Amino acid sequence: MAKAGSNGKSLVIVESPAKAKTINKYLGGGFEVKASMGHVRDLPAKGINVDIENDFAPTYDIMPGKRKTVTSLKASAKNCKELYLATDLDREGEAIAWHLAQILGVPAERVYRVIFNAITKSAIQEAFAKPGRVDMDKVMAQQARRILDRIVGYQISPLLWKKVAKGLSAGRVQSVAVKLIVEREREIRAFEPQEYWLIPAVFTTDLPSSYGQAWRGFIESEGKSGKGPTVAEQNEWLAERNAFRAELSTVGTKKFKAGNETEAKRVYEALEGAEFKVAAVEKKESKSRPGPPFITSTLQQGAVNRLGFTAKRTMRVAQQLYEGIDLGSMGSLGLITYMRTDSTHLSPEAINEARHYIGMHYGREYLPAKANAFRAKRNAQQAHEAIRPTDVDMTPEDIKSLVSNEQYKLYDLIWRRFMACQMSPAKWDVTNLEITAQTDIGPCGYKTTGRVLRFDGFTKVWGVSSTDQVLPSMEVGRQVEAVDMKAEQHFTKGPARYTEASLVKTLEKEGIGRPSTYASIISTIQDRKYVELREKKFRATDLGEVVTDKLNEFFPTIMDIAFTRDMEEQLDKIEEQHLDWLGVLHKFYVPFKEQLDKASEQMKHAKAETQPSEYKCPQCGAAMVYRFGRNGRFLSCSTYPKCKYACPCDSEGKMVEEKVSEHKCPKCGKNMVHKNGRYGPFLGCSDYPNCKTILGLDKEGNVLPPKEPPEPTGVRCYKCKEGELVIRKGKKGPFMGCNKFPRCRTIVSIKQLEQLKALQSEGKWPPKTIEEADAILGRKKAKKSSKAGK
Repeated sequence: MAKAGSNGKSLVIVESPAKAKTINKYLGGGFEVKASMGHVRDLPAKGINVDIENDFAPTYDIMPGKRKTVTSLKASAKNCKELYLATDLDREGEAIAWHLAQILGVPAERVYRVIFNAITKSAIQEAFAKPGRVDMDKVMAQQARRILDRIVGYQISPLLWKKVAKGLSAGRVQSVAVKLIVEREREIRAFEPQEYWLIPAVFTTDLPSSYGQAWRGFIESEGKSGKGPTVAEQNEWLAERNAFRAELSTVGTKKFKAGNETEAKRVYEALEGAEFKVAAVEKKESKSRPGPPFITSTLQQGAVNRLGFTAKRTMRVAQQLYEGIDLGSMGSLGLITYMRTDSTHLSPEAINEARHYIGMHYGREYLPAKANAFRAKRNAQQAHEAIRPTDVDMTPEDIKSLVSNEQYKLYDLIWRRFMACQMSPAKWDVTNLEITAQTDIGPCGYKTTGRVLRFDGFTKVWGVSSTDQVLPSMEVGRQVEAVDMKAEQHFTKGPARYTEASLVKTLEKEGIGRPSTYASIISTIQDRKYVELREKKFRATDLGEVVTDKLNEFFPTIMDIAFTRDMEEQLDKIEEQHLDWLGVLHKFYVPFKEQLDKASEQMKHAKAETQPSEYKCPQCGAAMVYRFGRNGRFLSCSTYPKCKYACPCDSEGKMVEEKVSEHKCPKCGKNMVHKNGRYGPFLGCSDYPNCKTILGLDKEGNVLPPKEPPEPTGVRCYKCKEGELVIRKGKKGPFMGCNKFPRCRTIVSIKQLEQLKALQSEGKWPPKTIEEADAILGRKKAKKSSKAGK
């Protein structure tokens, strides 16, 4: 480990206080460990801050709220002997390190970069013993990505504000993610179910059998859960009676296929009363092998499926486990390796630890002859490790009482996956069975499969969710009896909507974004109201569809999945193969600028576009069309503005008829009808737009009392100089606001009322400038910005 100089301590900078606390215990007294609290410098939010004409030169500034942190770091760096930048080992961490080096001004020969995959004593000591320098290829790769995203976001988003609605955003990756969900939504709508029939049967070797009535009664019962017997409960019931399920597979020499009831009934009637015999029995052994250790994407998928965690929650908890958890007398310990990785690689030391633990605690039969190895995915950075526990002897049960419930659950998942990946395969005894019956329409064949776990292997740790049935012992020629048989109508199912897990899997498969960005992508597209999560499945909103259509039409390159994948690969090559980052940006921007100019000229406003519908206007009989408004898609008369009839429609475009309430309009006396708006349900006059009366509703659907009108004060507004301050009632009590709201949003404390009346009577209110008004009102701008810095 490098030693601190005698003239001052060596300064170590990490991202978070938790990480600083954990690292500090492994370093000697000659080191001062401080936290940057994440990024300290970035492109300012106001303006694009990229000089496109001057080789995409970025303009960086200290981030809001970080000036005090930077001042503190500069003070420590001023007298430090050496500066060690120990930020995370990915591109973001490298960029933070570079920005810190630029800001702090420590001579380059005294600035070192240390990286480690886990926050353990050995990993920290090894990293500080061989410090390196900031990797500029990594920095440039991150800078190119940041500039690219800024250009796309800041040049397309204003266009969407003008042509769709204010507050929208577009993103190089997020817009493609929304496109996936929109396309899936349209596939579901376009899908036409096809009818088909099956003739399943339940057989038993117990002859003669009287199980039929008992089986039907059991199936119709509530079961242990109250929702009917589970598959496992059904299998148990059948096994106790030497019974099993089978599916009709062949009729004559052809595969059974029935597209309607008539076809199915013909076969069913031929099977009734037939004699069934075992035609073939095939027994074999099968193995199921453990999956690889977690990488970022599979951890997110596993946490969604097993724990119900969102991707965002998973990454937040994983960050806590990596940076260090206070374990009482043991101090702060990093429990897992770095959680942003696409590599399934495991260090030899980690594999040896796992194999030793397996042999000691589970037995030699659970230990494969040699360590399990897993094929790396394309473009994976094998220098990184998979996500694993830093110490396999620290079992989930050991730390359960010392960590939060969500930390325990995620650590347990990671620990089990790591241990399982180095264990022996599970072994199954599989039986394939064929049953035949001679009928009037030829021989009919049934098939079924049973599976029994013979050796649990890795499932001892990882668990197994098998619902396989257990078949009774049978030989060819043995007669079996049909306990139950019926012809069932089914319909083909359309494609399934994306869940968080399946969306992450698709993003990774298509090369859209990187695993470390999936959580933020999924959060952003929901925050922007482009998609919504209902019953744990993503649905595209009307807004998401409109924005996707606009971007598809005018920015086909940006929205092309293959292009997005290629761009990710180009950004990877900047880091890994020294590709010129400026060349990548120039190659992207030239065609993008052409598409941007075309869109600015030709893109129509979403509210000006209509689509035909199947409905007729109930007021004038003209055709109804779909329009887009601030609350989404709705139906409107095609003769608008001549006829102003409009009504809402559901997500499938079906007309939603307005339900008449028991209330009458307080202004015109006509019926009030239930409506839905941007703030939820309310009552509106049925004579809209002639009468625009609305009544608010509470959570139970009761009409809220009308708000008291604001009370005039006679004091003029100091901002707009046109309005008057009026007294309004808010959640925290009365306050003064301008009566020109929402055009003027001035707010003043009610405590200032008498003072302002006196000043106005003396001709001193309103003052000429806002600064003078702030001084009178006791608003000190300098102090306010200082607080923001804190």
